[in-house]
Amino acid sequence: MEKIEEYKKEFANPYVAAGRGYIEDVIDPRETRKVLIQTLFMSESKAEARPNKKHGNIPL
Repeated sequence: MEKIEEYKKEFANPYVAAGRGYIEDVIDPRETRKVLIQTLFMSESKAEARPNKKHGNIPL
């Protein structure tokens, strides 16, 4: 039982993961909707610049 609690304290904690750089941010559950909406609005206008294709598909 002691090892289980030690594991939970060490690894099952979002703040530890954020401190190690595994995740960018820890969102408070009460703020989830607001943060999600803001993120979706930001990504709505995102455009990824891709290079033109050098070659098309060959005719078969």
